[in-house]
Amino acid sequence: MNADSRAACAVVGVTRVLDGMTRWSGWIVAWMILPMVGSLVYEVIGRYFFNAPTIWAYDMTYMLYGSFFMLGSAYTLLQKAHIRTDLFYDNWSPRVQGCVDLACYLLLFFPALTLFLMVGWDYFWTSFERNERIVTSPWMPIVWPFKGAIPVATALLLLQGISETLKSAYAVVRGEWP
Repeated sequence: MNADSRAACAVVGVTRVLDGMTRWSGWIVAWMILPMVGSLVYEVIGRYFFNAPTIWAYDMTYMLYGSFFMLGSAYTLLQKAHIRTDLFYDNWSPRVQGCVDLACYLLLFFPALTLFLMVGWDYFWTSFERNERIVTSPWMPIVWPFKGAIPVATALLLLQGISETLKSAYAVVRGEWP
């Protein structure tokens, strides 16, 4: 096996590991939707059948939904479901697709997400230190666990971005997608 083949195998191996982590996190997030749906069902039954609305269901629902939306972004990237101009992209060769993707990841994706990770961590940490609560709700739930979804989702997205960058580099060099 020559050096080029070994490098290609290493790229494929690393991307498989990173993609596996993303699939795993996507699976966990998908199952975490059940408590959100359960709280909505509980609220509807309590409100409309027993005239006993909750003070927590609305807050829980919007905080969980926002968290799921962010935490699912890495899985969405893995599935190539983010917005792309497929009208042009699909007609390009794998090498050109890889060049465009590689440039976008290196020039736009990583700088923006690195900044977002730093800001998101500070946002979460400040909330955690203050044990921040939502004061507009009579329930006054703590909010830092949901703000914690910001740096976690960003880290997951960065890991999947590394995988996609390696796949793009592979396409540039080999003229095919791994």
